[in-house]
Formats: sequence, C-alpha cells, structure tokens
Amino acid sequence: MIFEKAEIKVERQKEFDELKNAIERAFAADKVERFLNRMQSMDVRVRDLESALAKGILEYANGVKPAIICRAQYEALTTSDQAQMREFYLSKIEELDPALRTKFKKLYQYY
Repeated sequence: MIFEKAEIKVERQKEFDELKNAIERAFAADKVERFLNRMQSMDVRVRDLESALAKGILEYANGVKPAIICRAQYEALTTSDQAQMREFYLSKIEELDPALRTKFKKLYQYY
C-alpha cells in the first residue's frame, strides 16, 4: 500500500499563495542565510513559524516593509489553511542544505 497525502482545499487562496511565495523567497539560495541569521539574532527557533511572523523575520529576509504583511496574511487564513502553511514551512526548513543546517544547528535544536 502506498501512502497518499490527503488533499485539503485551501479556503483563502490569495493570502495563502502570497505567504507561500514569501516563504519560498526567504528560502531562496541568495536570501536563506540572511533569514537564518535574523532568526538566530532574534532568538527564534527555526520551526517556530508564528514567532518568525510576529517578529517580521520573513519580511526582513525579503527586504519588505512593513513587517505586518506576512503576519496579517497568516492571521487571515482559516485554521486548516494555517496548518497547511505550517506544514509547507516545515518542509522548506528540512530541505535546507546540510552545510547550512550544521552552521545554524542551534536553531534546529529542540531545547
């Protein structure tokens, strides 16, 4: 038996796509170190999307102001959309190059 991921329809597609694009830009090869450095300097764990949004880290990595944009988009999402966004974000942090993960290993620690 092959595992198949259940597809859940996104209810707030516009906000979802804009936030997803912001996350993808933050994890682009030319911006990801800036993103991780900011996470480290603000003492935010890499898996804590809500704190990163609250502190404007995605906007900082993308060079966008004001910092309320991504947070407002996330808050506009339904609960199931937010869960899918967290899943997408977590998949992006796990795809990072092992050298970067080693360099920022403190961000990846659970404690």
